[in-house]
Amino acid sequence: MKKNSAAQALGKLGGKARADALSQTELSEIARKGAEARASKLSAAKRSEIARKAVQARIAKQRNQGKGKTA
Repeated sequence: MKKNSAAQALGKLGGKARADALSQTELSEIARKGAEARASKLSAAKRSEIARKAVQARIAKQRNQGKGKTA
């Protein structure tokens, strides 16, 4: 079954048009609800693992930025 390319193009435009019509506050609220929905599907152990990896990545980034600076 082949997808209708015109329908695909319109679908992409619809999402952009909606995002352009929403305020920053509305976009943030939608994103927050999405994040909560995704997080609710994760176990506490998995959420903890994701948070730990985020912290490690942030620390590594800070270390790498510090190496490029001259004192």
